[in-house]
Amino acid sequence: MIKAILVFNNHGKPRLSKFYQHFAEDMQQQIIKETFQLVSKRDDNVCNFLEGGSLIGGSDYKLIYRHYATLYFVFCVDSSESELGILDLIQVFVETLDKCFENVCELDLIFHVDKVHYILNELVMGGMVLETNMTEIITRIEEQNKLEKQEAGLAAAPARAVSAVKNMNIPQQIKDIKLPDLPSINLKF
Repeated sequence: MIKAILVFNNHGKPRLSKFYQHFAEDMQQQIIKETFQLVSKRDDNVCNFLEGGSLIGGSDYKLIYRHYATLYFVFCVDSSESELGILDLIQVFVETLDKCFENVCELDLIFHVDKVHYILNELVMGGMVLETNMTEIITRIEEQNKLEKQEAGLAAAPARAVSAVKNMNIPQQIKDIKLPDLPSINLKF
């Protein structure tokens, strides 16, 4: 099971953190700091998995990571997960981000955090891997984007209606109404 997914830059600034086990906020920050220290001091020539830090579970857990440009993608997993499977999952996550943001960069993770979390939730939910097929994930994201655009159109409808009514100039139109002459009726009593 996946215990946490962390993405931080070369300076240790967290850009995405998703914990699938409850930790207090200050403990999460300590875990991110410890994980960065463990991962960042490793040479690029060594394997991409190591024993978890003392705060996140020690030898019972593994940190599996990939370093892309200025970002570290780190998955903390228990012994039931395959190291190579998680490395592949990281690759799928990064390639999906790359397709959605067209050459993803650190700023995309900062300014589109909601979309990044949505993409991550298509891959992993509750610490369990849901989908690894990038085509399926991209299809779900495109469907979500289409729904968001439709909702944006519906949300703008009241504003468009108000604008249309304002442009009608109703007081002037009332003055301009020509009523037909009413026939006169002579009533005799």
